[in-house]
Amino acid sequence: MATLATPVFSDLHLLTVLAQTRSYTQAARRLGVSKASVSMRIAELERAAGVPLVRRTTRSVGLTEAGQQLVDETQGAFTRIEQSFSGIKDLAGTPRGLVRVTAPVALGRQHIAPALAGFLTSFPDIRLELDLTDRFVNLAQEGFDLAIRHTQAPPDTHVAWVLCETRSLLVASSEYLRRRGTPAHPNDLAAHQCLLYLRDAAGQSWSFERETGRKGAERVSVPVTGPLRANNSEVLREGVLGGLGIGLLPDFTAAQHLGPHQLVRVLPQWQPRGFFGERLYAIRPWAPQVPRAVQCFVDHLRQSLARGFLPA
Repeated sequence: MATLATPVFSDLHLLTVLAQTRSYTQAARRLGVSKASVSMRIAELERAAGVPLVRRTTRSVGLTEAGQQLVDETQGAFTRIEQSFSGIKDLAGTPRGLVRVTAPVALGRQHIAPALAGFLTSFPDIRLELDLTDRFVNLAQEGFDLAIRHTQAPPDTHVAWVLCETRSLLVASSEYLRRRGTPAHPNDLAAHQCLLYLRDAAGQSWSFERETGRKGAERVSVPVTGPLRANNSEVLREGVLGGLGIGLLPDFTAAQHLGPHQLVRVLPQWQPRGFFGERLYAIRPWAPQVPRAVQCFVDHLRQSLARGFLPA
């Protein structure tokens, strides 16, 4: 009976990665090989199997029924092998290896980037890849070890560490408030120019809450419009500083610019709700063991961000 040659086992692993990424380019990047090598090895695996395993279209890559069956039956074994190998590597005295991290652009530029030099100096055998993007990244599919996100609650399928508390701030320039007046109630925002995050829906509303003593909390939701939408808080902050309107910004973007001649808090007695999360998390897909290099980076970030972003 013929046995599979050793290279075929690595090709089986490649097929499981291709099933996760749905992209030859992403699979190649994750495994550190060329796209041409991925294509050639999948072709060799199909020849060995005697049936098509991958369904290629102009826009995406999928698996045939046979390919999916093969992945379903082997992926668990490869996952256990990877976890076991990671555990063995972590027995070494010094944390080492590559840690791939994704984070929001503004947060990454302003608060994570300044912490990197100290971390890499302390752990010279760890390498970091930091991808700054404001889009929601699929960690498993794109091969990231860690995501930094501000959210109300991380998904149950992930390991999550709280890095620090964070708040949303409603701000405007003093020049804008002199020109247009200062809102006294959230409902007044409907008559103001508001700078908005890009959202799928055509319309947008902001929600606020304030404590009212024995009556509990008062909640208000108001539709808002304005001249500028962007998917980056730094862009919106610059618009607010330029007097274009009122903006709802995360504290890590606004805090350093708060002051009578820069950004002024609007409706400070009202707390924005349901927009940004109230905590900053480091999250990763659940696994029985966290690589030491990843844990070291999380610990460094927690220490770096422990004070939060607003003045005490």
